[in-house]
Amino acid sequence: MAIVRQTLVYDGPGGPFEGVIAYEDEVQTLRPGVLVVPNVLGQKEADNQKAEALAALGYVGFACDVYGQGKRTTRQSEDAAVYMNALKADRALLRDRLAASLAALKGFDRIDPAKTAAIGFCFGGGCVLDMARSGFDVLGVVSFHGVYDKPDYQSVVPIAPKVLVCHGWDDPLNPPAATTGLAEELTEGGADWQIHAYGNTGHGFTDRDMPPGRKGFGYAEAADRRSWQAMRGFLTELFV
Repeated sequence: MAIVRQTLVYDGPGGPFEGVIAYEDEVQTLRPGVLVVPNVLGQKEADNQKAEALAALGYVGFACDVYGQGKRTTRQSEDAAVYMNALKADRALLRDRLAASLAALKGFDRIDPAKTAAIGFCFGGGCVLDMARSGFDVLGVVSFHGVYDKPDYQSVVPIAPKVLVCHGWDDPLNPPAATTGLAEELTEGGADWQIHAYGNTGHGFTDRDMPPGRKGFGYAEAADRRSWQAMRGFLTELFV
């Protein structure tokens, strides 16, 4: 059984947007869909590979785009965070672009729109938390080494999507106070939540391309493997 990778161009505020969707070609029944929200650099090959890995688990994976078609950066860019910072300054626009991405996934003819979830990495990990805070119609979200700051709009109560946070304990972007603050926020919001904290692990622990040597940042094989396994169990529970 082969996995198909397909470019998907879709509309949204400030679009068009271009993502990649992946699925098993011979499966005829509708499958659950999982949105993949990229890190600071935007939609790229690493995200497409995550979509394919989700397809190999029996889902439809969609590596979405919240920056806009052709708007990408690299680690060598003069300002690698230019598009991310623009959206962090306008969280309502970010929310609406995430909604457009989810709508594109739900409209894909191979998925069951009643069975969707979202996962995100770094900036994308914060994005999926915003999806939960905003009451998006997903069953659950998974944040991998995300960012935890609240948006400047009111969160829904209760927070209906289940939440799994995979966190590097030594992440300087999210010190212990920020992590316990997120736990308090999710508890006050009535969410069904889990936080898995990995010791001796910093920010970006799933990112094999992150340059080594920066304290509190970097790939960590054990945390990468354990967090992916935690996600697998979480999605299995969601999509029963």
